[in-house]
Amino acid sequence: MLSVETHEAAPWPDALDWEERAAEAVAAALALTPFASLAQAAPLVEVAVRLTDDAEVQTLNRDFRGKDKPTNVLSFPQVQDDLLEGLANSDDGEILLGDIVLARETCAREAEEKAISIADHATHLIVHGTLHLLGYDHGDDASAGAMEALEVKALASLGIANPYADQD
Repeated sequence: MLSVETHEAAPWPDALDWEERAAEAVAAALALTPFASLAQAAPLVEVAVRLTDDAEVQTLNRDFRGKDKPTNVLSFPQVQDDLLEGLANSDDGEILLGDIVLARETCAREAEEKAISIADHATHLIVHGTLHLLGYDHGDDASAGAMEALEVKALASLGIANPYADQD
């Protein structure tokens, strides 16, 4: 069974139920992958989403990626790519897929630049982060294209427009 835990470490817009939005985004991304069965697996499959600020994300980005600047989203997988397939059949009681961390100021700035809501942009970033937890990457054009296609499908299932449409 899928569990998405959301922690708001810094104030984010109050008008939204971030717990529900994060859970929907993670589930939408997971459903489009070969690991969709994890949503109904016997063990509890957990994803943690941390909503924080640029300062915390900059520290994490520096400490874990060697990049001393904030970024919109960071993903910290807790399961090796080659072990993902066997998780649905695991007899472990709980499996932590990993953590997704979003930076409020960067997300807000990017949303404003794209003329979209922070909620839709954050949802996109949670989908993106979930795919990273599941072993997807965008290190080359083919991988980036495949990952973006999954993001677009997941977002469409949530009623959110293609975030890459203006880039073509």
